[in-house]
Amino acid sequence: MAETLTPAAPADNSPLAGNLRQMIAVLQRERQALAALDADDLIISAREKNALCDKLAEIGPLGLDHETRSLAETARQLNEVNRRVRNLLAANVAARIEALGGPRHLPRATYAPVR
Repeated sequence: MAETLTPAAPADNSPLAGNLRQMIAVLQRERQALAALDADDLIISAREKNALCDKLAEIGPLGLDHETRSLAETARQLNEVNRRVRNLLAANVAARIEALGGPRHLPRATYAPVR
């Protein structure tokens, strides 16, 4: 008789689901901090994301059930949106600085590999 695989227990109370929900909350706070240009909240968010990433790194993709996979995808999407907002803000700042001082032609930096 073949064994049947039982799906993982619902993740409502699992540490993984809790950590992913915390990550989603941190990413939402980060987005609000980006919108408000709040440097203090951005630093706090970065620290919290780093700590949660350390916790999540212990669990590989095989440890995900349907719910936690959905939470992980939500976190990935939020992180991608925040990354795009950060890049747009950086590009805006660069454009304004260039408009103030004109284009500067800095020598190209070349980096040799560390030996």
